[in-house]
Amino acid sequence: MISDDRRQLNERFIKVFRILEDRGEIVKNDRGGKGMGDFAEKILGNKAYGHIIRAYLNPKENRCIDYSQARKLCEEYGVNISYMFEGIGVPFGFDLSEAPEQEVDRGQKARQGNILATSVEALAGLPLVNDERETMEYFSLPGLSGSGLVAIPVNGNSMEPVIYEGDMIICRLINGLHEIKDNKIYAVKNNGQLWVKYVKSIKNDKGRITHLRLISANYLEHEPFVIEANEHTRLYLVIRKISEI
Repeated sequence: MISDDRRQLNERFIKVFRILEDRGEIVKNDRGGKGMGDFAEKILGNKAYGHIIRAYLNPKENRCIDYSQARKLCEEYGVNISYMFEGIGVPFGFDLSEAPEQEVDRGQKARQGNILATSVEALAGLPLVNDERETMEYFSLPGLSGSGLVAIPVNGNSMEPVIYEGDMIICRLINGLHEIKDNKIYAVKNNGQLWVKYVKSIKNDKGRITHLRLISANYLEHEPFVIEANEHTRLYLVIRKISEI
């Protein structure tokens, strides 16, 4: 008998799958690497298991995704682990366009703010996996309007003296790799890691960005390194920092 926890896990899987479809990261009849078989190979380890994925997606079927498969989904597609396993937060971490509405005491609705503050730290040092459960809230600052804004605490000294450990950076999500401006500071989310670095794009012979060179301001202690960029890579342009007094 399938437990209620597994059924709830599967419901969240269905929601994530639909979002990935809407983003164009899964195209059911695609033969170019985004089809159902390709998805099944990433999550279940076998391209022929597309029918199992379809069973998970069908509420009338008595089959549910298991926890090891759900973890693989998070690793492959950058899904928020806290959301997937506990239903906490949102499916894709802080990748939100606007804040939700919240009831206030007077019975009126008011925006909480347009800047999403996340407890997940951007690493300005060695790349380490951060398994801390993410918490989020919204706020606003004068002069910063629009959507796609996120506030991230910084951990490490690799961006000193430009950004110090303990600073909060305010970033704006860019639409894709094509919008990168070389040698600007970004928060880079890739394969479960989140860094704050100067970024320089690396292109192949066809002009497509395939890798990113991440460069520290504190270059005497931290050497540049290169990461592979793909459709799951998210970049947030740093537009302001908040330092403790």
